[in-house]
Amino acid sequence: MGAYRFEWNERLRIRLPVLEAEWEQYEPSAQQAIVEQWELIRGTIPDRVMEYERLINAMQAQLFDEDSFEQSCILNYNIADYASRINDLHIWYRIDQQLESRRHS
Repeated sequence: MGAYRFEWNERLRIRLPVLEAEWEQYEPSAQQAIVEQWELIRGTIPDRVMEYERLINAMQAQLFDEDSFEQSCILNYNIADYASRINDLHIWYRIDQQLESRRHS
């Protein structure tokens, strides 16, 4: 049986699972515990996405009024960074579906 933990990811602002073995190597009780803990974390992802969307909207409003090319570049970089975070959160959000389908296979 492998060990597992959930580590804080500052970029995404959620705890992410770190599995030290293949999923099939975990006892069913450990799999259940992992899924249950992940479900609690997964439930916070939509809030995180909305938070990042609000930040992007605010930066886009600043960009609209920005006259400085340098500042525009910084804002565009930050917008792209938060969009990337949202994309990563969507990927992590779908992880549950993959775990559930593995458990029933």
